[in-house]
Amino acid sequence: MSRKDAIALDRKDPFAKKRKEFSIPKGMIYLDGNSLGVLPKAAGPRVKHAVEVEWGRDLITSWNKNGWWNLPRKVGDKIAKVIGAVPGSVIVADTISVNLFKVLSAAVQKRHERKIILSDSGNFPSDLYVAQGLTQFMADGHYLKVVEPEDVLGAITEEVGVVMVTEVDYRSARRHDMKAITDKAHAKGALVVWDLAHSAGAVAGRLMEVDADFAIGCTYKYLNGGPGAPAFVFVHPRLQNEVMPALVGWWGHARPFAFSEAYAPAPGVTRFQCGTQPMLNLVALDAAMDVYKGVNMERLHGKGKKLCALFAKLAEERCGKFGISVHGEQNWDGRGSHVCLAHDEAYAVMQALISRKVVGDFRAPNLMRFGFTPLYVSYADVYDAVEHLHEVLSKKLWNKSKFKAKAAVT
Repeated sequence: MSRKDAIALDRKDPFAKKRKEFSIPKGMIYLDGNSLGVLPKAAGPRVKHAVEVEWGRDLITSWNKNGWWNLPRKVGDKIAKVIGAVPGSVIVADTISVNLFKVLSAAVQKRHERKIILSDSGNFPSDLYVAQGLTQFMADGHYLKVVEPEDVLGAITEEVGVVMVTEVDYRSARRHDMKAITDKAHAKGALVVWDLAHSAGAVAGRLMEVDADFAIGCTYKYLNGGPGAPAFVFVHPRLQNEVMPALVGWWGHARPFAFSEAYAPAPGVTRFQCGTQPMLNLVALDAAMDVYKGVNMERLHGKGKKLCALFAKLAEERCGKFGISVHGEQNWDGRGSHVCLAHDEAYAVMQALISRKVVGDFRAPNLMRFGFTPLYVSYADVYDAVEHLHEVLSKKLWNKSKFKAKAAVT
């Protein structure tokens, strides 16, 4: 494919106009939306208004006057449309790890007689840490069982209480079959917790379609909510009034302003809130979610797969002789929206690319990760990124001490 061919694809792209809704630095090819999404243009003015008017002028009255109190549910309903949920099933609150602790503790309690929490080695390590911490705290025989990703389905037995998996692997981009795993878990009497961190906003959501029990996800990646944006929780309506998280607080109370000493859970997913939410982050996320108005997630996911396939093909053709290889299977229907390239000097190569305004990230031990957010990444971006990669490798531009010195965040 030539650059001319890539530009021709961009002209036919139904999402090309969406790119104009983002503030992308001039000359930058941003391929790290799977770590931190680009700033939506509408978010800045929205936050400015929240700071200067809602906080600066209206102050405490904004909880009612400007809808702060109901914002977690309002934004939750916007996210529900993207992840295949229904209104009233998603709440925005806390961090993804805190939310995982809440839903995992609720699920474990619901299946308390079963002692196994099943996960896989492709899961994001933080999720495994949360499960380890919960089982150690409970100290009642519950334990985390970790298998290889391809072995999850076969490992779901009558002894498993909760299956905890991330839909899209943060390294290989391998995507679990959500329906197959959920169906098998339910057939064996287990509950499932889905982590949508690397799929929400890029992969077509199907939570209600597959009858998922719980899901959690972050909003600062493909959903472009900004650094530290609060995460979300999904609880299936059939479970909302049957389960209780171990971590509760006044925002999840049925009558929070009664200030009673005893906790009484709010009905529905609201009980999965805990403390006061970060309003400035929430208003930014509220504005960011408006970018998804009118977006067909199936078509968006289709573009993401094409971007990934094109990048992998060009990278192997242009850079394979320099030690580049695509990490993971190249079954694009069974993957998320990022591609990892393996190379012995992956960190230094990525730093050299970043110096040329081609931004991805590094994952140990030898992977360069490139995220393709379909709303703002173009086919021309893909072509140009590979050309930069070819030049960095062919001329060994990465072989400098400044590119080899690892920073705290990789």
